Amino acid sequence: MIDSRATEGGEVVRRRRQCLSCSRRYTTYERVEATSKLLVIKKDGSRAPYLREKLLSGLQRACWKLPLGLDALEALVDEVEEEVFRQFDREVPSSHLGIAVARRLRKLDKVAYLRYASLYHEFQVVDDFIQEAQDLLDHEQRDVAGQQDLFSDDK
Repeated sequence: MIDSRATEGGEVVRRRRQCLSCSRRYTTYERVEATSKLLVIKKDGSRAPYLREKLLSGLQRACWKLPLGLDALEALVDEVEEEVFRQFDREVPSSHLGIAVARRLRKLDKVAYLRYASLYHEFQVVDDFIQEAQDLLDHEQRDVAGQQDLFSDDK
């Protein structure tokens, strides 16, 4: 390789190369693939393409009329995507996505977390909602501000 430069606002890498056998020079362009080939494995076993918009719209429903801006929700989705794309190559269980979102939402806003958890865990009776709220309060009393979790919760 003779030269390498970012072009088109950093979206493309332009490289000048030279063939070792014939010394001919040529240019290659490397682009980040825009489409995600990640599939989500649903509860029923079916597979669907991962859609960031679907994750974001679920969060927006959970945060409806709460003082959380779109920037905070997009940052949460960015964190979830970073984790998912690091751990999974082709397929991710929907349960993993749900847990990853819930874990971050719990730290961001308790009411939004309860709304999300009620749909994700499919609460059937009020007692389920009350138990989750009590677990949230118990967890909050044990937490020390600024301290990271030693073990990750599955909720």
